[in-house]
Amino acid sequence: MTRVRAVLLDLDGTLAHTAPDMADALNELLARHGRDGENYDRVRRHTSRGAIALIRLGFSEPMDESRLSGLRDEFLQIYAGLLHDKTRLFPGMPHLLDCLDEAGLPWGIVTNKPSHLTEPLVQKLGLAARTGCTISGDSLPERKPSPMPLLRGAELLGADRTDCVYVGDDPRDVEAGKAAGMNTAVAAYGYIQEGQDPLTWGADVVIEHVFELKNWLFSQD
Repeated sequence: MTRVRAVLLDLDGTLAHTAPDMADALNELLARHGRDGENYDRVRRHTSRGAIALIRLGFSEPMDESRLSGLRDEFLQIYAGLLHDKTRLFPGMPHLLDCLDEAGLPWGIVTNKPSHLTEPLVQKLGLAARTGCTISGDSLPERKPSPMPLLRGAELLGADRTDCVYVGDDPRDVEAGKAAGMNTAVAAYGYIQEGQDPLTWGADVVIEHVFELKNWLFSQD
């Protein structure tokens, strides 16, 4: 464990509570195709896995890549119209970001969400002028679990990768962070899938609330 001098955050399920809008978009898609709506708690647990995972959840039958791609495009179109209806920063996150700014610790966002959704959402959350970087799933040739986006984030923040921590709520986030040589933290308050145990993912710390992340960050010598 090294001194943390920069913080990189996943978006869905770590920085922002996006599941309500994602669930509404999925249920609108299901309604358009004559399907019953999906249970919110089930959708919440799958939100960090992205659009394809949500479509597979709602449309349980096997489907070819062409149909899956079409449903994904339709889902993303619906979701774009709901992007900030219910989405908010997680409780405690505004205070944490204020503390990072006051302490002069740079922070940024690294997500697999496509840029045409990430950028307007970050803007609507009031973070566009504050974040040191915003790296989306299509910003680079590779996305998580590749370490490439995290290494680019560290570069943009002007930090050595070993001085960074990546915070996420999915095993891919820990995998990417470890591959990048960074410290890793699991946001257990996020969208953990049923049957998963974040304590087994190999992260440096597992936190149940944003305030725990703040205490952990500022307790490092």
